[in-house]
Amino acid sequence: MTSAEPVQLDELVTEFADLEPRERLELLLEYCDNLPKLPPELEAEKAAGMHRVHECQTPVFLWVDLVDGLVRIQADVAPEAPTVKGFVGILVSALSGKPPQAVLAVPTDLLNRLGLVEALGMMRTRGLGAIVHRIREETRRAVAA
Repeated sequence: MTSAEPVQLDELVTEFADLEPRERLELLLEYCDNLPKLPPELEAEKAAGMHRVHECQTPVFLWVDLVDGLVRIQADVAPEAPTVKGFVGILVSALSGKPPQAVLAVPTDLLNRLGLVEALGMMRTRGLGAIVHRIREETRRAVAA
C-alpha cells in the first residue's frame, strides 16, 4: 500500500467487517504506509508542540486546511505507535482531497464500524476518536474562515 492509493471509507468498513479481530489489526497496520512524510515547513511547528492532539496519549500532530475548496490533512504520528499511525493513515488517505461536506459526514463511531473498538481498548479508542473529532472541527473552522 502506498500513499498514492486513496481509500474509500465505506469500502473499508465493509472490508474490515469481513475480518476476524486479529486480521483487522493486521490490516490496520498495513495503512501505516499511507501516511505521507510531514513536509519540512511543518516540522518546526511540530517541534514547538503546535497542532498536537492532546487527547491522544501517542504524539499525534494534525494540520487541516482547505486548498482550492478541498480539505487537506497533513499529519505526523510517533513511529512507536503503529496502530495509531495506521488509523491516521486511513483518515488522511480517505479524507484529504475531499470536499468539506464529505469530511464533516464521517461517522463519529467510525472505530466501531471498523470493528476496532474491542481490539484497541478504551484508552486508545478514546484517543483515536479525538483525532476524528479534531479533523471534523478543524474542517468546520476552515470552512467558516
